[in-house]
Amino acid sequence: MWGIGKMSKTIRDYEKLAVDIIEAVGGKNNIIKASRCATRLRLVLKETTNEAKEKVSGLTGVITVVENGGQFQVVIGTHVGKVFDKVASELNLDSNAIEEDAPKASVLNRIIATMSAVFAPFIYILAAAGILQGTLILINMVNPSFSNTGTYEVLSFMSWAPFTFLPIFIAVTASKHFKTNMFIAIACCAALVSPDWAAIAGRIADGESIRFLGISLAETTYTSSVLPPLFLVWILSYVERFVEKKLPEVVKSLFTPLICFVVMVPLTILAIGPLSDGLATAIANGYNYLYDLAPAVAAAVIGGLWQVVVIFGVHWGVTPMCLANYDMYGRDTFQAFQTMAVIAQTGAVLGVFIKAKSMATKNISLSAGITGLFGITEPAIYGVNLRFKKPFICGCIAGAVGAVVGSFFNIAYYAYAGLPGLLTVVNAITPDNSSSFIGMLLGAAISFFGAIILVQVVGIGEKVEDVQKEAKNVKSEEVNPVLTAGNREIKSPLAGKVIELAKVNDPVFSSGAMGKGIAIEPNDNKVYAPFNGTVEFVAETKHAIGLKSEDGVEVLIHVGMDTVKMNGRGFDVKIAANSKVKAGDLLLEFDRSAIEKEGYSLITPVVITNSDSYDHNTLCVDQEVKNGKAIINLKELSIQS
Repeated sequence: MWGIGKMSKTIRDYEKLAVDIIEAVGGKNNIIKASRCATRLRLVLKETTNEAKEKVSGLTGVITVVENGGQFQVVIGTHVGKVFDKVASELNLDSNAIEEDAPKASVLNRIIATMSAVFAPFIYILAAAGILQGTLILINMVNPSFSNTGTYEVLSFMSWAPFTFLPIFIAVTASKHFKTNMFIAIACCAALVSPDWAAIAGRIADGESIRFLGISLAETTYTSSVLPPLFLVWILSYVERFVEKKLPEVVKSLFTPLICFVVMVPLTILAIGPLSDGLATAIANGYNYLYDLAPAVAAAVIGGLWQVVVIFGVHWGVTPMCLANYDMYGRDTFQAFQTMAVIAQTGAVLGVFIKAKSMATKNISLSAGITGLFGITEPAIYGVNLRFKKPFICGCIAGAVGAVVGSFFNIAYYAYAGLPGLLTVVNAITPDNSSSFIGMLLGAAISFFGAIILVQVVGIGEKVEDVQKEAKNVKSEEVNPVLTAGNREIKSPLAGKVIELAKVNDPVFSSGAMGKGIAIEPNDNKVYAPFNGTVEFVAETKHAIGLKSEDGVEVLIHVGMDTVKMNGRGFDVKIAANSKVKAGDLLLEFDRSAIEKEGYSLITPVVITNSDSYDHNTLCVDQEVKNGKAIINLKELSIQS
């Protein structure tokens, strides 16, 4: 019955964005492999064209596109997981990822791609555990007796659990990356972190000689280890394929896991584990040698250039080294210096927020700055700092200076920081190095405020014409409000384009039978309270809400046309009937993609159902409104008897 309303694209159309990306890069057949990290969708394409990069970069919700390491990296931000889920569903990754069709990449690029695919999916788990550890450190500093309580013991072992069983996490993600049986990989890695093996390794460390098939066992343990389980799963992928080819079909299900298990665990304990653990130790010792030789130089390089490494997406390569440092020494200086770089870019983007004259630049800078506080700097780097160039350079300089100052205090992290940033500076607290936290605070302050000050001094390079154009548009909106008469306001419950109610493709609304009002073509997926009042009713199908203001204005908000037929699918109501609301409270969210897929328009009437008691002027249509901006002013008449 209804035509589909033209949807304004927003970054919340995650499923649609995923489909648009697939189409822009040349379709499903051009995608060999897909993965993701904390902020990027990583695609391996058969053929990459300049046109594809331009198309994807222009999609709403995409920050930028980076081509590196044989990957077409689409930087999306923290919502990348929702986009990746749809991409994975569309591509049927398990069957469509044909590795042999992939373009040949260098060994270094393949290593970096592997690190990203393995660590990115669970980095937030490690980050959460690291923050919990930092919080416990902070509490113990304020109240030392807390460490003797049962509460501390429980929270402490919880915070260490993800690191203790890190090989299990690696088994899950690495098995997907190397395309081997996940449960076989988990079984093998579980054996590595078994308390029984730790006890055997302890006896070997005490001088007891223990042999397997006549070969002496090493004392290596694997809790919190990175490279041993990673190499285990990689070699397992070849062993499993070999066994699968040799076994008759009738016994594969039982004997494939049995043979793989019996081969891989002893092989890891005898050779893979000691060799790979030694490699991680060597890499960590190489960095530590540089730090011991010239701490200020190591600090300047990491604090100043770390975000350059992030730009090229190769930052996951240092994860095994950092974890090895924690495992061997109980501390890591690399992440402490890394934090300065992150904090500096966050300061730089907030400096842009302060300096910018354009409201659009201010809005994106503030949003990126808030994200940066949590250690995620891609929105700040790609959305603002690199775009203007000067802020990025200011951030690099401030990060280098802050890290060098911190190095004079021997700063280090004593708990792993999954996403180093302002919230993780407490990880530098330790009773054995009282200057570490002081140096961390001082270096962080220099990095953060130094970047802000530098941006104010050197500027950001805004184009004058863009600011003038925006100011002109704002002024035009101010003198042309949607409605102009009266002394009572109803604010817009949605952001979007205002449409005359008479033009709505529904005679019940367009005729005014339901009351006077407007309609909005939304460019968001949230509905907010237009005033202070009470929720009169919520439709059983969740698509409509009726409200009454404190002074008697009755309003119906009807999301979409004919959406009653969805029977509540795609609608998430946040309030209940008879509840009190304040202007701006979230009333409901709706799934734009689901509504569009069903063929219904998103045009949303906002109707004053008791409008006979009021008078209001003619609508000024074709205005963009934001939730919270006044759209209707009312003058009360005498109540009709």
